[in-house]
Amino acid sequence: MTSEEGDGGGGVAVEIGEAYRNPTEVKMSQIVLPCHSNHCGELSAGQLLKWMDSTACLSAERHAGCSCVTASVDDIHFEHTIGVGNVVTIIAKVNRAFTSSMEVGIMVTCEDLYTDTHWRVCQAFATFVARRTETGKVQLKPLTPHTQMEQMEYSLAAERRRMRLIHAEIITDLLSSSTAQLGECQEYQDAVPAERTRVESVELVLPPHANHQVSTFGGQIMAWMENVATISASRLCNAHPTLRSIDMFHFRGPSHIGDRLVLKSIVNNAFRHSMEVGVCAEAYQGDEPQRHINSAFMTFEVLDADRKPRTLPRIRPEPVDGKRRYQEAIARKKIRLDRKYIISCKQTEAPLSVPWDPSNQMYLSYNNVSALKLMDTVNNWVLTSEKNNVRLYTLEENQMLCFKVEMNVSVSAQQTFHLLSDLRRRKEWDRHYQACEVIMQADEDDTIYRVKTPSVRKGGKGQDFILLASCRKPCDVRDPYLIALRSVTLPTHPPTADYDRGEVLCAGFTILEESVAVTKVLQLFFFSSHLLQSGHTRSSSLHLYGHCGTLLVVFQRFFCLQ
Repeated sequence: MTSEEGDGGGGVAVEIGEAYRNPTEVKMSQIVLPCHSNHCGELSAGQLLKWMDSTACLSAERHAGCSCVTASVDDIHFEHTIGVGNVVTIIAKVNRAFTSSMEVGIMVTCEDLYTDTHWRVCQAFATFVARRTETGKVQLKPLTPHTQMEQMEYSLAAERRRMRLIHAEIITDLLSSSTAQLGECQEYQDAVPAERTRVESVELVLPPHANHQVSTFGGQIMAWMENVATISASRLCNAHPTLRSIDMFHFRGPSHIGDRLVLKSIVNNAFRHSMEVGVCAEAYQGDEPQRHINSAFMTFEVLDADRKPRTLPRIRPEPVDGKRRYQEAIARKKIRLDRKYIISCKQTEAPLSVPWDPSNQMYLSYNNVSALKLMDTVNNWVLTSEKNNVRLYTLEENQMLCFKVEMNVSVSAQQTFHLLSDLRRRKEWDRHYQACEVIMQADEDDTIYRVKTPSVRKGGKGQDFILLASCRKPCDVRDPYLIALRSVTLPTHPPTADYDRGEVLCAGFTILEESVAVTKVLQLFFFSSHLLQSGHTRSSSLHLYGHCGTLLVVFQRFFCLQ
């Protein structure tokens, strides 16, 4: 094993020759030995989780300058298995530090030494919390991003943190609404009783299982959980399963040397090519009641000789709780598929409008905000024109055409955000907004609108848009206000004969406070190549954005009247 840590103190840029290196970066390389593998000669997923957690913890402690503990690990999708003899490289670095917690990004790659090939295994985001010291609660020092990639991850970390804080509540609401609509469980002939897959195991936490803070190592707990879940999955299919994904790990309390850790797992549901296993960990000492430490849902497949997923037997759930878990697994599968579609959908491909429903709201909002933040961090914009202190930039690369309009207004950032976040007011300054109505208030920060615009050609039909507006206030003083827009599809609002249905791939505003009375406003627009192939769409875009200077001057006057 080798482990390399970036030189220099946390938050200070480090130069190694001419190359910049993040000071919180920690790199661990491991050669996979037989003792790390299962009987198929593949690296145990539990062992990989231990290596990932320890690498991330070293990165977090490097920035914090004190002991840190794992609070949670976001959903993980394993893209490939790893064989004996391969080299695993894990790189972890702090993306952003908040008050007492920080997000650590983890990238796992694999190398075949004999063929000199490399591939990505998985990516993960873990949250670590600095432990309270003798002097009290730790206040983490801020982290300053230096590269475009670091700036993007720094910005997105705030949105991921928002998702984590509401994750449990949203999932609970979704499961409650979804399971009510699923009805009774289906009965399958020759189904395997779920009780046959139940596993319970106990582990005594010994000093080798503890970390340098004398608490049970979080990676070890995750490895034990993966172990019992694998046994449950094996009992269903009578074969060795492959772990494909893990829903978020959330540590609800600490565990210490001397604890008895009780691990329980059962197959909740089996689909055609995958199964979901629920697993939990509880701890106790002596006669004290058991404490809930962690729980997770793991998705397994069984691969045939050609590495293709095999068809799995169906499961017969137990009455009451078993049927509830069975139905909830169906709802979670839908959530996973929606998330996979949204996250993997390339912005250069149609369709642009993603169907909206409560099960994908959290991920669709995240993608909406992240797309705008990603565009904002690009640094190779070309200044096309400047008029009346309004600057128009363009960017054309990777079959994308982007516009950015930049100006200063003599209004506070908070008031600017208040005026722009309600799209119904935009027609007061933008002549291309003919009408706007609220279709749905998804939550406090996300609203779906229908916007109508006039025709850009004489005698032509106007366009309408179904837009998701995701409005975000700053997480701290270094963050901008943000209003992200993108098209969504609603079955209640199909295209009509009176309007051509338009689509917005990515658009919106970033609002940054320059001083108490001066605010910088950036308006961004984004087009993909297949939209620009349409002469009508291209003329529309040029008509809409070719006179941005005039438009923004009107916008500036509008602010002066507020």
